[in-house]
Amino acid sequence: MSYRGRIAPSPTGYLHLGHARTFWTAQQRAREGDGVLVLRNEDLDRARSRPEFVDAMIEDLKWFGFEWQEGPDVGGPFAPYNQSGRHHFYRNALEQLQAGGFIYQCICSRKDILQAAQAPHAGDDEAIYPGTCRSNLKSPISDRKCSWRFRVPDGEVVSFLDGQFGTQSFTAGKDFGDFVVWRHDDVPSYQLAVVVDDAAMHITEVVRGADLLVSTARQLLLYRALRLTVPAFFHCPLVLDERGERLAKRHDALSLSSLRATGKSPTEIRKSW
Repeated sequence: MSYRGRIAPSPTGYLHLGHARTFWTAQQRAREGDGVLVLRNEDLDRARSRPEFVDAMIEDLKWFGFEWQEGPDVGGPFAPYNQSGRHHFYRNALEQLQAGGFIYQCICSRKDILQAAQAPHAGDDEAIYPGTCRSNLKSPISDRKCSWRFRVPDGEVVSFLDGQFGTQSFTAGKDFGDFVVWRHDDVPSYQLAVVVDDAAMHITEVVRGADLLVSTARQLLLYRALRLTVPAFFHCPLVLDERGERLAKRHDALSLSSLRATGKSPTEIRKSW
């Protein structure tokens, strides 16, 4: 299969330097592979996603020099390219996981998990689920709204070869725990949505930030459970601020729109890398 890469921003704020550098790597790898670059709008966060951020995202990407061959603005064979329009794909995957016994209902809130005794944290700072609802069966467990969690195979070492960092290994139940695939507000989690979409859009290599290395182990378990083709992975070093913290959308001074407003050119920004 010919190379297919993707850039997949979320319209919950303005794109910053970290996004730009990682996305630029994705574009370069697609060009080197004489392949296709897909733009996917990951707008599942209904509370924080805004139309103005979508418009700014596309405008900033074009200004910076990105060129994609498929996306929400240009269409393509795997439309829609807005995650908000792909709910039926995620629902089908959820039903597969339910039928296979891979997931269970969970009524625990984030606060419940954080307050659990000695709750350890995964490598990406997500609290490892203490297993409170792990014995639940498929039938409804209460009148409360529930999420669905993937039951990880405790003790199994999940390994993969990363194009940037080499062989990576994470132990289920130690480095990461049971994780949510469907939220209580009837929205798929990031983990499930990206696996379903990358497979459906025939993505051959996923290029993204190194903060998602542990998430790759979670996603590999989903690929296996759903019997989907696994892409290659390439994780990029993170861009840090002056305090050594990774950039976030709250760093408005380092957003592409702010840098453009100060007169910075894309070439100047790329040379600073």
